Amino acid sequence: MNEEKISSRFIYFFGAFGGILFGYDIGVMTGALPFLEKDWNLYNSAGIVGWITSAVMFGAIFGGALAGQLADRLGRRKMILISAIIFAVFSVLSAIAPNNGSYYLIIMRIFLGLAVGAASALVPAYISELAPAAIRGRLSGLNQTMIVSGMLISYIVDYILKGLPNQIAWRLMLGFACIPAIILYLGVMKLPESPRYLIKNGRPDEARKVMSYVRSSEGEINNEINQIKETAHKEQEAQKTSWSALFSGKYRYLVIAGVGVAAFQQFQGANAIFYYIPLIVQKATGQAATSALMWPIIQGVILVIGSLVFMWIAEKFNRRTLLMFAGTIMGLSFILPAIIRWIDPHASQMMIVVFLCIYVAFYSATWAPLTWVLVGEIFPLAIRGRAAGLASSFNWIGSWAVGLLFPIMTASMSQEVVFAIFGVICLFGALFVKTCVPETRGHSLEEIESRYSKAK
Repeated sequence: MNEEKISSRFIYFFGAFGGILFGYDIGVMTGALPFLEKDWNLYNSAGIVGWITSAVMFGAIFGGALAGQLADRLGRRKMILISAIIFAVFSVLSAIAPNNGSYYLIIMRIFLGLAVGAASALVPAYISELAPAAIRGRLSGLNQTMIVSGMLISYIVDYILKGLPNQIAWRLMLGFACIPAIILYLGVMKLPESPRYLIKNGRPDEARKVMSYVRSSEGEINNEINQIKETAHKEQEAQKTSWSALFSGKYRYLVIAGVGVAAFQQFQGANAIFYYIPLIVQKATGQAATSALMWPIIQGVILVIGSLVFMWIAEKFNRRTLLMFAGTIMGLSFILPAIIRWIDPHASQMMIVVFLCIYVAFYSATWAPLTWVLVGEIFPLAIRGRAAGLASSFNWIGSWAVGLLFPIMTASMSQEVVFAIFGVICLFGALFVKTCVPETRGHSLEEIESRYSKAK
């Protein structure tokens, strides 16, 4: 580890920078897909389009679980470095796909998804293990700001490149992801390891030094280190954690809560908007999807503003309150267009796009960042790596399913009906939070573990 003092701002910035790649790779296909459809004539291939779009999410299912296990053995920092390398390599390999090489591109994007899934599991865990409890929500919100900034960057890149020939435009859009991957690798090279990981692996002196970068007083450091040591000691005396331990009586409540929130975040249908908004606008207005690339930018701006709003409100309101309130509004914004269309079949087709913007605004300020705040803080240390990986995998299962099935669903039913189905899921998500999720705001990770890790 570097001997010179590392700025806490540098640590938090590059600790969350993996979100830029995460966001770029899940957002870039939004603009690239219309050009790819033209280049490879995929207009009547809803299944292939769905797989190309969702391949990254399919790989992320396994990347999240694998990274969670390896992070407990190798450390959060080393796994983020490995993820950056995978990002760079498979972004370039995706960009040089052979003509009409649908299956090649799907496979390359699945491997790219391994890194995306790893980032989704590693970044929240890394930040939460470094951040003081009082600002953990706000700093974890920084991860979400990075993710949506990455999405917005991808949308802007797509828009800038839209004037190029079809066969060049989508390749450059995909290939440019290697640039932030290189920046991430260089930045993380200077980052310290998580203090909780260091203590768990018998390196308390290194942990103390790392905490001196991000804690204001020696007393605060000593108190937190003692808490971590006490927790780690109890875990060393216990049986070695296995996958079955995640659902033992001691941990079941917290695992179900964290994994459930992560799953609902995606099954609510947000990524149907982020992956397919040009095609949604095309179906609503008849405007060519390649000419509708301003809409992703509008969505991206709303996402960034929402993430900044979250950083402002993160420590002002309880996690559960924000999730339940926003989940209800999101559900209604998906259901109301179907009701209005049923009452007035001649209502404007653009009505659904307006309601989608309302959904995105509430989603970006609550469910999008709060999911990863909860994943980072709700799981006890003994199972944190595996449980965070499991939550990430369930999140990506939802993301993959939505990305794969949305074009197939809209080919057989109206967009309003499809989004109404997602709206019902949003309402169930709010109910799940009310009944199954504990409040974690303002508590240290050790306090959360002590309070809720009980036989249920």
